Amino acid sequence: MSLRLINIGFGNVVSANRIISIVSPESAPIKRIITVARDNNKLVDATYGRRTRAVIITDSDHVVLSAVQPETVGGRVTSHDDMSEEG
Repeated sequence: MSLRLINIGFGNVVSANRIISIVSPESAPIKRIITVARDNNKLVDATYGRRTRAVIITDSDHVVLSAVQPETVGGRVTSHDDMSEEG
């Protein structure tokens, strides 16, 4: 199993194998997920102070905030436009 890293903006990457979902931050349940992750020290804010456009939920219960649109991140997961480590 190779390590696939997905660019989520501003030079930040997330392991594609660990992503469970990529969602928009607009709904109340997602806002609650962000709050709970912040309280449990499981929140990674990769927005660099910009508006959060995508929330990435991982299998380790970490929540990653990104300033890139969810469709863009999802497209990077399914395309070959990612940064792969060959080993």
